[in-house]
Amino acid sequence: MKHGLAIIFTALRLLALACACAALPAQADDYDEVNQMLRSGKLVEAATKVDAYLATKPRDPQMRFLKGVIQRNAGKTADAIITFTQLSQDYPELAEPYNNLAVLHAGQGQFDQARAALEMAVRANPDYATAHENLGDVYVRLASQAYGRAIQIDSANASVPAKLTLIRALSESQR
Repeated sequence: MKHGLAIIFTALRLLALACACAALPAQADDYDEVNQMLRSGKLVEAATKVDAYLATKPRDPQMRFLKGVIQRNAGKTADAIITFTQLSQDYPELAEPYNNLAVLHAGQGQFDQARAALEMAVRANPDYATAHENLGDVYVRLASQAYGRAIQIDSANASVPAKLTLIRALSESQR
């Protein structure tokens, strides 16, 4: 009797493993299909595919990330901010949602929020070069704002205009 149960349990485990392995290519195909739609500019189709996928697997971080990218590309900035914010709260160890959130904040001129998101991205992945570069860009914008404010407060300060000119030149070279 024990031997028969062991065979049944082994068979069930192998069946479960086979089902799991069969599902992996399907998931990869779903991701590839959505990415292809994104590259082709088929945002409505990509959004439909993502929503259908997330209806069955609502916590999938990769597909949720793609949803945020689709929303961003479709000009739905507020929705993308919500998606990336929720994703970063659910998966704080992932740097990419923070980086994308920062880009959206910076695009709205919210550089302090962008800086905070990028610092979280760098904390999550210290080797994420894009986040470091974006953080540098945000610091340049914050410096420009600070120097501009300093001139407003004390226009007689001779060193600030030169610094502001330098920072603005650096900002222009980033575009």
